[in-house]
Formats: sequence, C-alpha cells, structure tokens
Amino acid sequence: MNSRALLFITVLCSINLFSQGRKTYNIQTIAFYNLENLFDAENDPITFDDVRTEEVYLQKLENMALAISKIGADVAKNSPVVIGVSEIENRKVLEDLVNQPSLSTKNYGIAHFDSPDRRGIDVALLYQKSIFKPKNIQNYELVLYDNNSNKRIYTRDQLVTSGYLDGDLIHIIVNHWPSRRGGEERSTYKRKKAAELNKKIMDSLFAIDPYSKVITMGDFNDNPNDRSIKKILDAKSDKENIALKGLYNPMLKMTKKGIGTHAWRDSWGIFDQIIISNEFLTKDYTSYRYYKAGIFNKDFLTTQKGKYKGYPFRSFSNGSFTDGYSDHYPVYIYVIKQKK
Repeated sequence: MNSRALLFITVLCSINLFSQGRKTYNIQTIAFYNLENLFDAENDPITFDDVRTEEVYLQKLENMALAISKIGADVAKNSPVVIGVSEIENRKVLEDLVNQPSLSTKNYGIAHFDSPDRRGIDVALLYQKSIFKPKNIQNYELVLYDNNSNKRIYTRDQLVTSGYLDGDLIHIIVNHWPSRRGGEERSTYKRKKAAELNKKIMDSLFAIDPYSKVITMGDFNDNPNDRSIKKILDAKSDKENIALKGLYNPMLKMTKKGIGTHAWRDSWGIFDQIIISNEFLTKDYTSYRYYKAGIFNKDFLTTQKGKYKGYPFRSFSNGSFTDGYSDHYPVYIYVIKQKK
C-alpha cells in the first residue's frame, strides 16, 4: 500500500472504509483501557473495594462509557470492536457499563472471569457481537509467592479470548500484571512470572498454528523497554524484521518521544501496551492486518489545571471523586482488511 493510499485514512468523513485505486478497505479499532477502579456502590467484605455512593458510581459509568465510545472513532467511525479493560470489580459493573447510552447501541458482549486478586479487581474483554464472534474464552491463573514469607500472592488472571473478527480468527490476551508496590526492583520477579505465563500461552497458540494472529494487551506495570517485555516476551520495535511467531510492540518507539499512558512524580511511562504477532504485519490485506497504533490522550481525558495539569484526568484523588476518567490513557491499534 503506497503513502498516497494511506492518506485516505486521515480524510474519512462518514464511513469506516478507505480506498486504494479500485480496492476498498474496512478499518477497525482494537483497544485497551485501565478503568481506574470501576467499583459498584455495594461493599464487598471479602475484598478491598472502595465504598462509594450510587451517584458517584453512575457518574463514573457515564464517564468511562463516553471515553470508550470515542476511542478510534474519528477514523474508524465506530467505537472499538474489541476492547480489553482492567481494574473492574465484577461482571455487574461491566453489564452496567455496556448498557450506558453512549455504548448501548453497540451491543457489546462480555468475556470475564472472577480472579483471586485481593483488591477484588479483574480484567475483561468487551466485543461488539455483530463483528466479533468468540470461539473460546479461558482464564489462566498466575501463581505467585512472596520472596520473603513464601506466602501466596493473589493477583489477576490472564484472560484469553479466541474468536472471529469478520471471519478472521484472532487470539486476544488481556493482562494486568502485578504492580510496582514496594519498589520496582523488589517487585520485578512478579512481572517476570507474569511475562513467562504470557509467553507460555502464546507459545501454545503458535504450536497449533505458527501463523496465528495473537494480540497481548494490558496494563503490564512495566515499560516496553523493561526486561519482562523486551527480553522475556522478546517484543521488538522494528516490524520489518519480525520472525515467524515473533512479536511487534509499536509502543516501544513511543518511549523515546516523551509521551506516555500514565504519569507518576513528573515521569511518564507506557505501562499500557498492545503487542501483536508477526502475522498481523504481512501485506495480504484479504485478512485483517496492522495499520497503526496510538495513545488516546484527548483533551477531555487530560487534567487542564492545577498541580497535575497535563496528566490523565483521573476519577479519584485524595479519597474524593473528581468527575474525571482514569489515571491511565487508553491505547489502541487500527487493523485494516480489503473489502470483498
């Protein structure tokens, strides 16, 4: 596809198609979003969920649904066909989310399992039922033990959804790896274990079909150039030299541009990433292929004043609801396919 043809992407005005000569292409958005503690108003005595009012819960739902509806929509003219989410409390909050007015017409399905995380937060995948058809949904438990006490650490499972995107079989892994609580170095071994599990899952998919289209996405709590991503997953930034069964990480180049998905103490990071397998990079557009990636950092998702001006406009600060969105920006990729 030449550069002139790709320019059509920027001037789409009413449909999610663009053209190269007489060929016409579909474009779809695949995304990930950390929803920053999307908890309901009921107190669960077993977990450390926040107790909040019904009013705050409903406003939080409205805000998150609005944000999701706009991811990639300026180009694809549609909300994401599939979107991985993290920091959600249970299936109920997902059902309430997809039934918000800004998302209800999209008829999202839900892939979700309760995980053993002590905070009571899970990962999930939302998908537009008319476009993505799940074939198999499975969760993989991440078993961790504390290095000092040898006690079990309960954290998020890794969710694998295999299904057909307009007839194309793809496999999506949604992650929320262990945090850096206690310090980056002291917690590194946890994310190393998470990366090893992630790689094991992908290797099992490639063993069945080395040409599998695999997407691993999530809040990895590590940057693209950290060992867990760059070495264990072996996710590379040069898409022209990705071997069969290899992984391409479009977020790796972004680390050098001073942009990020979250900020902490005046330092930006890209914990939120979407990594894809080699098969998405081939030039046969009779099947969905990768086009480009981005961080959805629109102004309405950004703090506009005060100490944290320029940071993601988070929902909660100092124990109070800010009427914001999340302390993370969403990330997305566009995939394109030749229309028959």
